[in-house]
Amino acid sequence: MEKAREKGNLCALLPIGIFLVLFLGVGLISGDFYAMPAIVAFLIALMAAFFQNKKRSFGEKLKTAAEGIGNEDIITMCLIYLAAGAFSGTVTAAGGADSTVALGLSILPPGIAVAGLMLIGCFMSVSMGTSMGTIGALAPIAVGISEKTGFSMAICIGAVVSGAMFGDNLSMISDTTIAAVRTQGCEMRDKFKENFLLVLPAAVVSLIIYVVISRNTSFQVTPENTYNLWQVLPYLVVLAGALAGLNVFMVLIGGTLLSVFAGLGTGTIVLGDVFKVMGEGVTSMYDITVISMIVAAIVALVKKNGGIACILNMIHKRIRGKKGGELGIAVLAVLVDMATANNTVAIVIAGPIAKEISSDYGISPRRAASLLDIFASVTQGLIPYGAQLLLAAGQTGLSPLEIIPYTFYPVLMGVSVVCFVLLRKQKGGRAV
Repeated sequence: MEKAREKGNLCALLPIGIFLVLFLGVGLISGDFYAMPAIVAFLIALMAAFFQNKKRSFGEKLKTAAEGIGNEDIITMCLIYLAAGAFSGTVTAAGGADSTVALGLSILPPGIAVAGLMLIGCFMSVSMGTSMGTIGALAPIAVGISEKTGFSMAICIGAVVSGAMFGDNLSMISDTTIAAVRTQGCEMRDKFKENFLLVLPAAVVSLIIYVVISRNTSFQVTPENTYNLWQVLPYLVVLAGALAGLNVFMVLIGGTLLSVFAGLGTGTIVLGDVFKVMGEGVTSMYDITVISMIVAAIVALVKKNGGIACILNMIHKRIRGKKGGELGIAVLAVLVDMATANNTVAIVIAGPIAKEISSDYGISPRRAASLLDIFASVTQGLIPYGAQLLLAAGQTGLSPLEIIPYTFYPVLMGVSVVCFVLLRKQKGGRAV
């Protein structure tokens, strides 16, 4: 028997609509989708949420918003963001990013330069947890390979973006992974295992495509492409610790300390700058931390006013069985990411709705978290106004539209997961 559903209120979704109109409207008018900072648009949406439902006092609304922000998952997620920022800032300053790139180039055989870019990007993004950092580090290498081999710049940078989106979706310290896991209430290693099996075919096929189109090219390592294994070690330790299921805070703190020792030992960090570089990494995570808190407040008010119930009722009318529920979560992630152009923000917004869908249709938390993260990353790697493609275009002098045809992995990732969902035998129907 289907459980009774709360009556939804379409008007409760107005704050989300205001955010979308402001964020997209200003971007379309100005031609710059970052002209309206997301945090400003969210704050205006939060104000609109406070003006709704006159039956409740301002104090009651404030309490609801505070309860949303104070949710255990939200607080934990924000603390992990800051810890991940400290590690990222320290290991980058220690030379870890440059050494990791150089190590990859030195061990890859000649003739697979473009595929090598994606492979290095996969390793870097999984280790660093940031697609932006990966693109920033590898774009100059992609330019060099293009110049030395005469191969298309768009294909080279497309391989970099593909590799970056691989880790953006899979990394244990990626903000998207953290958001997906915390909103769905599952363990990181369980989500990783679920994710890896779903996207592995897409990664393999993408690499094969890059090997085929670049099989007659080569890349010679120059003296500048030197590496230091001590600088690579923090990445390896963090990756191994996360895969082993160790507490994420202990893994990140250990990686940060190891990065400090590696930086001091190799001379890339001076003692007086240790806390400075660590602080710069933490500061880089402020935006997403504050946005997560504001979004949590908005979602709490929208849910209290019946907005989440309204969305769920509309989705449930179009969903049939567990497969339908999984595809519903996928579509939800795609639409929200297209609207926000930020896959982490999209996951934070869609997370509560996805959790309700997964509960109603017997979808495991790790599967729901994987679907959210995967399809937000699929969209983020293909929208021309997303930060990743804008950064790649800016560093190569290309248009995002020139790069998109060669970002094979995001497309194949979506195709792979849809095939898994549709072809998998259904073991159970809707939860009752």
